Amino acid sequence: MTLLETIGVTLPIVQAPMAGVSTPELAAAVCNAGALGSISVAATTTDGARGMIEDARKHTAKPFNVNVFAHTPTPRDPEREIAWLASLAPLFERFGAEPPLVLRPIYKSFVEDDAMLAMLLELRPAVVSFHFGLPGSGKVSALKAAGCTLIATATNLAEGLAAKRAGMDAIVAQGWEAGGHRGIFHPDAPDDRLGTMALTRLLALRSGLPVIAAGGIMDGQGIRAVLDLGAIAAQLGTAFIACPESSADEAYRQALAGPGAAHTLITEAISGRPARSLPNRFTQWGGKVGLPHPGYPMTYDAGKALIAAAKAAGEDGYAAQWAGQGAMLSRAMPAADLVRILSHELAQVENSVS
Repeated sequence: MTLLETIGVTLPIVQAPMAGVSTPELAAAVCNAGALGSISVAATTTDGARGMIEDARKHTAKPFNVNVFAHTPTPRDPEREIAWLASLAPLFERFGAEPPLVLRPIYKSFVEDDAMLAMLLELRPAVVSFHFGLPGSGKVSALKAAGCTLIATATNLAEGLAAKRAGMDAIVAQGWEAGGHRGIFHPDAPDDRLGTMALTRLLALRSGLPVIAAGGIMDGQGIRAVLDLGAIAAQLGTAFIACPESSADEAYRQALAGPGAAHTLITEAISGRPARSLPNRFTQWGGKVGLPHPGYPMTYDAGKALIAAAKAAGEDGYAAQWAGQGAMLSRAMPAADLVRILSHELAQVENSVS
């Protein structure tokens, strides 16, 4: 019996906790279909997180994953922040707006958020997962004592071994192909950019933890491939963006179905951390700006302000449209139907092999 089966998940499928895209309705639909649904509370307050968890529980009695960001807070650099805002000023002017006067660390890391911990200990979600790093031993011990299964993202073996030492129950092997933010612990350190296949096999053999593979997986054949490499499940994010239960707006959905899906790229210009995105005007600007950004999440404060200004002016080309390298294989359908199709495709592959 795999780790997920012990908590009541019958299919080796995990819906990625996509901050800003995954919703309680999406997570619940995935859970009710037999997979593990996820919500991310990293971009909200403790009260907002409580509301999301309670909302998900209104729609499902199944276990689901609650994701938080565990990044090391970035030191402030006023000179970089001022220069970054100045570089963005012409874009804001184009949309009849002004950039923020100052930048703020808009997302509080779980490593310093005791209020979020207290709320999780009270509500006790079945699974809690961490992105960008690991919380301290006190938080880990408290969550485990509350009965939570703990999962961390790893992009290399060193991070996987650190997750093992920290007391994680499983790791998400996030390959370079994955959409959204890289889970790399130290964004300024060299990134080996390991692909999903190589990373999954490496962690399955050497981390000492159950592995959930992520990155570029869009169908049952992809799920079967990572299971054959030793993973206990596959995590899919981009595959669920086009589901009606996600909060992706119409422009995002059209971009996902457009030619840009064949050309996803990594950018730091939107948030201050490397993230795989559909190409658009924001990523194009980021490739030319030629300035060091002020770090995460201060860069995202500026990015969100620009996105809002552009959208208010009817321009959708400055949105954060995260997507992985498998984006061209996206299918628009209700989440429960997608889970059933993925399960059917997986079964077909297994039957053909047997």
